[in-house]
Amino acid sequence: MAAAAAAPTVGFAQGPAANPLTAVWTGPYGGVPAFDKVKVSDFEPAFDDAMTMQRKEIDAITRVKSMPTFENTIVALEKSGQAVERVYTYYGIWSGNLSSPEVQAASKVISPKLAAFSDEISQNEALFQRVESVYQNQDKMNLTPEQKRLLWVTYIGFVRSGAKLSPAAKTRIAEINKELAGLFTQFSDNLLHDEEQVTYLTKAQLNGMPQAYIDSAAATAKKNGKDGQYGIVNTRSAADPFLTFGTDRGAREIIWKAFVNRGDNGGAHDNNALISKILKLRFERAQLLGYATHAHWRLENAMAKTPDNATKLMEAVWPAAVARVKEEVADMQKIADAEGTKIKIAPWDYRFYAEKVRKARYDLDENAIKPYMQLDKLVEGMFWASGQIYGFSFEPITDVPVYHEDVRVWKVNRAGKLIGLFYFDPYARQGKRSGAWMNAYRSQSRMDGKDILTIVSNNSNFIKTADGSPVLISWDDASTLFHEFGHAIHGLLSNVTYPSLAGTSVARDYVEYPSQLNEHWLGTPEVLNKFALHVETGKPIPADLVAKIEKADTFNQGFGTVEYLASALIDMKLHLAGGADIDADKFEREELTKLGMPSEIVMRHRTPQFGHVFSSDGYSAGYYSYLWSDTLTADCAEAFTEAGGFYDKTVADKLVRQVLSRGNTVDPAEAYRNFRGRDAGIAPLMRKRGFPVA
Repeated sequence: MAAAAAAPTVGFAQGPAANPLTAVWTGPYGGVPAFDKVKVSDFEPAFDDAMTMQRKEIDAITRVKSMPTFENTIVALEKSGQAVERVYTYYGIWSGNLSSPEVQAASKVISPKLAAFSDEISQNEALFQRVESVYQNQDKMNLTPEQKRLLWVTYIGFVRSGAKLSPAAKTRIAEINKELAGLFTQFSDNLLHDEEQVTYLTKAQLNGMPQAYIDSAAATAKKNGKDGQYGIVNTRSAADPFLTFGTDRGAREIIWKAFVNRGDNGGAHDNNALISKILKLRFERAQLLGYATHAHWRLENAMAKTPDNATKLMEAVWPAAVARVKEEVADMQKIADAEGTKIKIAPWDYRFYAEKVRKARYDLDENAIKPYMQLDKLVEGMFWASGQIYGFSFEPITDVPVYHEDVRVWKVNRAGKLIGLFYFDPYARQGKRSGAWMNAYRSQSRMDGKDILTIVSNNSNFIKTADGSPVLISWDDASTLFHEFGHAIHGLLSNVTYPSLAGTSVARDYVEYPSQLNEHWLGTPEVLNKFALHVETGKPIPADLVAKIEKADTFNQGFGTVEYLASALIDMKLHLAGGADIDADKFEREELTKLGMPSEIVMRHRTPQFGHVFSSDGYSAGYYSYLWSDTLTADCAEAFTEAGGFYDKTVADKLVRQVLSRGNTVDPAEAYRNFRGRDAGIAPLMRKRGFPVA
């Protein structure tokens, strides 16, 4: 949210007491969100009040008679907008975790308002003149490196938002942003609608599924008035296990088609027409701003810098990944043929037969692993590992409000000092968007010499057991758990002065690097021996099973890499297509054919359900970021192994000092070089995935 989502104000008027959403956070830990006071009906008036307050704050900056300085302009701007930030925190949580028809209706009004308000600030001529004056005269101001970075980030943010355009162009940019905000909301609502649909099966169709899954499906059906049937919700956390273990091929096809066609079913909730409009508007905006395409605009201040650089990395990995898929399919087809099924491996067979290959080749059965993957124990494990590496300690607390009974909260200490709070919302529910993500409710800073504690959250969609028994998750889900906690660690270790530069506020293709790195600690013997405990016996996972997991580490990397890269490449190609009229389904089909996409796999996120790209500008022309970040991750992991292991304190301390604590105070490429002593190459990435190294 550009300048409108800036840091808490110091010295400006606070929100009206009548609306609790604008009020300053009170209570312990430097103040906490008043989740117990939230009413959806308060969102719109709260934003109206908060925006009025920030207008006054901005007006106060522009009315200063003295020469623009870093303090009276950049810092004053950094301090503005605290009320907007607070309301947006509540609004974001309700939109992502508790989205009801009432929330969705409010979003349709609020999203365009927020887009217009952001443009109002970024196109404020008097404000930009002051920012530009400071930028042009910075050599006379004796600024620190962090201050210079904040000045650059602020200035370039205004320029990239159109501050230097003509009045007519500015007006059109604002119109585009407002229209896009509405389209993003509609895209998300359509996707949520399709993900809330339930497919009902018979018990016989659930053959092969664990009892906990069957019980959960029965509970879902009963809740929806279908007692005696079994309901499978249309989310990845429900579909993937069924596609892996369900023995009924016809049922697998039903579940697979429902899942991959989200947003692509025609009618009122189809996303294809929205995609076409979004792409057109993004291209027009990029042209107005002076860029060849939206992709060029998005990547200018990313680590990759250009679409060409990002595409070269993807294309360097693609051939090896496709070749590996052909090997994987051949292995699966042999098993299917040996069973006498007379089938050709189809997309709804891939996970099922891949699991059979894994069991045959590595004597490794996911169902043998799962009893050791207790969600609560793994949470303890990720806390413990972060304590060993970074010095964290976690203490559960109940003296703060939460927005749902499932949410748990811990206070986080490091070296005996309180550094923040961690909120965890683990379970799927109606109204919660799919997937897993991290949020920062409040960024770390010390702008006025006072330490502001960070508040971060992780959000997942694990399936809660019907009887309250321990939740068992897959190895992949456990990796995702550690991944998202890596983002939380990044936020908690932030050590900067200005909140706009704090924590995870870095380039999109860099921010995934610390989170991907944290996945490595899941597989360490130290975590597995202490926390991978059998749900019934309490015994640690056997050494021979761990050895099998390690041996199978690069198994199925063809599938994982191709389904991801297909999405990333299509994302980039869509945004490099210029102003062409795009039929999303046709474009996806034709471009995948040109790429040589294996017929047995579909994109991880097909275009009509690609929320990363079309529910906001977030990952648009930027889904490649996961691969770019993993290039850094693989190289960084080798720094640990070269030093003797993932618990090496010297490497960990250097990682904290040069990367995890720095936020956006230095250029990401420079930060990585400061840590590793050089740029990252592609060879560690290829080794990590088990692909040939050129």
